[in-house]
Amino acid sequence: MSGLEHMPRFVTFEGGEGAGKSTQMRLLAERLQAGGARVTLTREPGGTLMAERIRALLVTGRPDDLDGRAELLLMLAARVEHVRGLIRPALARGEVVLCDRFADSTMAYQGFGRGMDLEWLALLNRFVLGDLLPERTLLLDIDPGAGLARAGRASGGENRFEQEKLSFHQRVRAGFLELAASQPGRFRVIDATGEVAAVAEAVWEAYRS
Repeated sequence: MSGLEHMPRFVTFEGGEGAGKSTQMRLLAERLQAGGARVTLTREPGGTLMAERIRALLVTGRPDDLDGRAELLLMLAARVEHVRGLIRPALARGEVVLCDRFADSTMAYQGFGRGMDLEWLALLNRFVLGDLLPERTLLLDIDPGAGLARAGRASGGENRFEQEKLSFHQRVRAGFLELAASQPGRFRVIDATGEVAAVAEAVWEAYRS
């Protein structure tokens, strides 16, 4: 892997809507592959056949189509299938796994955003994940208004969360930043407002740090 042997192998990308996670994850994957790494790209909710079916329920339609409790349980069900069917097997094969959203999104969206009890959510995540934790979490930070403007141009039909009020997205951003401040060993916060290439360079340095 040309010097990448000791780099993080399970890396998650977090952030609000329109932060550019998918783009930056792809660019990091290309850089890692150029160095000889085997890379699996995945996302939440999703990643396996069953988890992608659940995703369709979660990201389409109107915000009030699902009660917050149903939303949470569907997210967790999708994560169980994702971890079992894709993430653990890829890690066991020695691959680098890059994931667009993971358990921290549950804390930020359902916890800070929807007001659910954070300790309870942390227990549920531990129940689902066991000892599995990302080695590095790259938080792409952007003002929610700017992020929503970006997301509106690209989301297609997967815009259920984008339809939430700005105040919801502000709580989500504050939640992500609080999570990052509480776990500085795992999180790296990256300003996502710049040009794609500049952000990609910051992502690369954050991955390596």
